Amino acid sequence: MKEFHNLKNRVKRLEGIIEILKKAGCTPSDPLEVKLDALESMHGQYSVHMLCVALDVPRGTFYNHILRNKRTHTWYAKRREEFREVIQRIYDDSRQILGSAKIAAVMKEQDYKISPETVREIMRDMGLISIRQDAKDMYDKEKRRFKNYLNQQFDTTRPNEVWVSDVTYFHLNGKKFYICAVLDLFARRVIGYRLGKSNSTQLVKSTFHAAYESRRPTQSLTFHTDRGANFTSKTFCDHLKFLDITQSFSRAHVPYDNSVMESFFSNLKREELYRTKYRSENEFRTAVDKYMTFYNEQRPHVKNGYKTPAKKELDFYSKQAGLEDTTNKT
Repeated sequence: MKEFHNLKNRVKRLEGIIEILKKAGCTPSDPLEVKLDALESMHGQYSVHMLCVALDVPRGTFYNHILRNKRTHTWYAKRREEFREVIQRIYDDSRQILGSAKIAAVMKEQDYKISPETVREIMRDMGLISIRQDAKDMYDKEKRRFKNYLNQQFDTTRPNEVWVSDVTYFHLNGKKFYICAVLDLFARRVIGYRLGKSNSTQLVKSTFHAAYESRRPTQSLTFHTDRGANFTSKTFCDHLKFLDITQSFSRAHVPYDNSVMESFFSNLKREELYRTKYRSENEFRTAVDKYMTFYNEQRPHVKNGYKTPAKKELDFYSKQAGLEDTTNKT
C-alpha cells in the first residue's frame, strides 16, 4: 500500500512538471534569464520546488530573482494583492480556523491557481495564523487579560458598584453617528453619554469622564464593557487603572454578557430614534438629550419594581440617611 501511494505521488509530480513545461514556453536548456522569467509568471500556481525541478533552476537563484524583481513588477504586485484579499476573506469567513493548506484548497475550488506554500508565505506576511495552532494559549492569555468579573450577575447592592457601557450607531441623512452611554447597574440609570461622528477611544473616554465627574465614586467600582478596541485600548485601560477602577469584559461574541446595555440601546432606538424623522443634526442631538432625561426620570423600569431609575436611587439614599440618623440618635 505504501509503495502504491509513493508511485501515485511520483506520477502526480511528473504530471505537474509536464504541465509546467507546456506553459513555460521554454526548455531546461534555454538561457537562465529566459527560464527565470517563465517561472516567475507561474509563481504561486505551483510549488517552488516543482517549478525549479521542471526547468533545472536552483531554488536559491529563483528566490533571489523573485525578491529582486517583486517590487518593480506591477503585474506581480497586483496578483499578490488579489491573493491577499481572497486569503483574508476566506480566513475571516472560516472564523480564523483554516490554515494555509485548507485555504489553498478553497482557492483552488474558486479557480485560483496558487500553491499551499505561496498561501503560507502570504499569510505569514499578513500575520494570519490559524487559531487551531495556538488556540489554547490564546484562550488562556485572553482570559487573563480580558477577565469577566460580572459573569451576567447584573444585580448590585448600591449605586456606583458596577457601571456598564457600550457604543451604538444611528444613520442620519447618510451619515453615521455614534452614541456611547454609561449606566449604573443599581438603578439602570444613565450617568453619562456622548454623541460622536467617529467610534474612537476619545468618545468612550469622554463619556466615562462625564460619568465619573458626575458621580465621583468613593468605593470600589467595576466598569464592564465588551472587548471593542475603544475599551481595550492602552490609553483607556491605563486611565481606569490610574483611577483604581476594576475593568471587566464580556466574552468574545457573547452579547448576553452585556445585555443591560444591549437592552438600553434597543429601547432608545425603538422608543425614540426609529420613530422620528430628524430634519437636522441639532434636532437629532436634542431628541437624544430628551430621551435620556425621560429614561432616568419618567420611564418606570421593571428591574426597579416599576420605579424610575431616579426614584430608585433617591429611595436608596433616603434609606441610608434614615439609617444614619437612627444610628446617631442611639
